[in-house]
Amino acid sequence: MKISTSKSEAIVLNRKKVECLLRVKEEILPQVEEFKYLGVLFTSEGRMEQEIDRRIGAASAVMRTLHRSIFVPTLTYGHELWVMTERTRSRVQAAEMSFLRRVAGLSLRDRVRSSAIREELGVEPLLLRV
Repeated sequence: MKISTSKSEAIVLNRKKVECLLRVKEEILPQVEEFKYLGVLFTSEGRMEQEIDRRIGAASAVMRTLHRSIFVPTLTYGHELWVMTERTRSRVQAAEMSFLRRVAGLSLRDRVRSSAIREELGVEPLLLRV
């Protein structure tokens, strides 16, 4: 078995910080506090809180995307036939922002601007498509 020392790192799983020099031939591998392996974050303390936080964030992002992928077609179905009056635009925008606020975990009482919510969620106004 060949070990590439330029691509290898060492980690010690222990609740207390421990220094362990791992030598391969004449080179000492750098010791790290955390690394990703197969998409999972490992820390030297063996705790998984950071990885769980990452997974929750990733799942939330997927749910936002999934909800949007269902919400947009449902709302805009047949929009080619709509007469786009100012009232129609306002109603579509209000419905979209109500949805986006819910996805972001906000309410009107939080008084967060629509532009800030759009920026946080990384979406452009639905009316640009309609």
